[in-house]
Amino acid sequence: MSFTAAVADQRFVLEHVVRIDELAGTPRFAAASADVVDAVLEGVGEFAGGEWAPLNREGDTVGAKWSPDGVHMPASFVKAYHDYVEGGWGTIGVPEAFGGQGLPFAIQTAVLDTLGSANMGFALCPTLTVGAIEALIHHGSPDQQALYLPHLATGAWTGTMNLTEPQAGSDVGALRATARPRGDGTWSIKGTKIYISFGDHDMADNIVHLVLARTPDAPAGTRGISLFLVPKFRLRDDGTPGDFNDVRVVSIEHKMGLHASPTCVLSFGDHDDCIGELIGAEHGGMRAMFTMMNNARLNVGLQGVQIAEGATQKAVGYALERVQSARAGSVVKDPVRIVDHPDVRRMLLRMKAQTQAARALVYYAAGQVDRAGLGDAAARDRLEIVTPLAKAHGTDIGNEVASLGIQVHGGMGYVEETGAAQYFRDARITPIYEGTNGIQAADLVGRKLGLGHNQEGGGAFAALVADMRAEAEHPDLVALIDAVDAIAHRLVTADADDRLAASYPFLTMTSVATCGWLMEREGRHAAGDEAFAVVKRAAVRFYLDQIVPEAMGLRAAATASADVLYAVPAEAFAA
Repeated sequence: MSFTAAVADQRFVLEHVVRIDELAGTPRFAAASADVVDAVLEGVGEFAGGEWAPLNREGDTVGAKWSPDGVHMPASFVKAYHDYVEGGWGTIGVPEAFGGQGLPFAIQTAVLDTLGSANMGFALCPTLTVGAIEALIHHGSPDQQALYLPHLATGAWTGTMNLTEPQAGSDVGALRATARPRGDGTWSIKGTKIYISFGDHDMADNIVHLVLARTPDAPAGTRGISLFLVPKFRLRDDGTPGDFNDVRVVSIEHKMGLHASPTCVLSFGDHDDCIGELIGAEHGGMRAMFTMMNNARLNVGLQGVQIAEGATQKAVGYALERVQSARAGSVVKDPVRIVDHPDVRRMLLRMKAQTQAARALVYYAAGQVDRAGLGDAAARDRLEIVTPLAKAHGTDIGNEVASLGIQVHGGMGYVEETGAAQYFRDARITPIYEGTNGIQAADLVGRKLGLGHNQEGGGAFAALVADMRAEAEHPDLVALIDAVDAIAHRLVTADADDRLAASYPFLTMTSVATCGWLMEREGRHAAGDEAFAVVKRAAVRFYLDQIVPEAMGLRAAATASADVLYAVPAEAFAA
């Protein structure tokens, strides 16, 4: 089965969820006219289908290879990446001042959606570069921006983020990497970082590492962390890559999936010759890194959409070809394609509905990024609310849909020959990295519910609920929004254990309510008899009639006390 970009749904979501015409009406995004948007969506769809999708299987079976002189990608990946750079696909959302096309982040999101749906492991490379670009745009010095951003924008150089260390895990404040001043404005970097996606490869001329480290006498915890720019190759006076910068890839992980993406252990300064530049203020590393992390969290939520899209297309293709058994109740006893069986139809429509809902949620968040960049304070606060939803729920959906894709294939899905299992293996990391989904839920109830809250009961979360109520019509959706609002008020005053125990089911309820709101809006605009409109209306109906009521079933968990969680002594879990 060949890959086909979801151009019709992307265009539809951009129009009715992102409301791209409003963005195009501003001076900053005036270039985002309808014909330009169509050209981008169709162009990247053709590119991804022709060059990246055919490599998805090779990325899984061959993948990246470690050697003492660095990581080597399959030769076909090197060529396809160079074609990506030549095509200018990395420049879409980068401001023109830094060598980009200055289009909205929402359009860049659609580009990455297509690339990742075709080949998620490969698309992780430019996805990380997008985050590095954001960090430098907001926190880099003019010299750093001038030297690095034009090359990162095209993808000729790639970017990484280096937070995790062996002893620290998700506790960034426990990191031990050090940065010592060299007396000339640069810093000597030393330490080890783990789980660095595309930390090394041979597809680009340079790799720009953004590294968290401690300076001498820095305060303990996250307050003492600074962010440094550490290129794989130091730059010559003319700005071209020169001497090796003592950044070595010690190994790459042997993983369940994402074999096309080398996950590296990097050692900085083994020979005391690793030089970095401070980004932003000393001890201001977390502020700078959160710019990159929040971008990455949205793009990981987008990976859930990518996996769901790819898995759905593969399942649909198989269901249209596989002939097995007569349809129950039919007078004709000849075997039919499995797409004609009700349970297979149920799975396929659920996959379609969940994929479209996740796309609506993540694209909506991307639209808030654009509006916040235009100075809209309400959009900035809204983005704070929907980022954990997009990351956590988007990746949960990716895993669910990938699992359903295997089920549609039956036994053939469990063996590797069909490729259905790859989507599930690739998807499983997404609820874990860039802040586990449990961390996203804790962030929602711990920091975001009270964002902008005032004595009159206002705030960012209340504003989201009000917007949903203003449009919602389906009775189950209205009931879910009311339940989310009531639980939110309860959690604001709950003690820490109860709030955190409820956080994940509450995040799911809020996410489904938000998706239902956006899907219902889409359904109002899905007119006509063409195949896309027919599927859209059915997906919206399925989502509102079946998935929204499911979320109401989480109310008991979202209102339960944490007492039962601690009724068992820790050691008793091993009984």
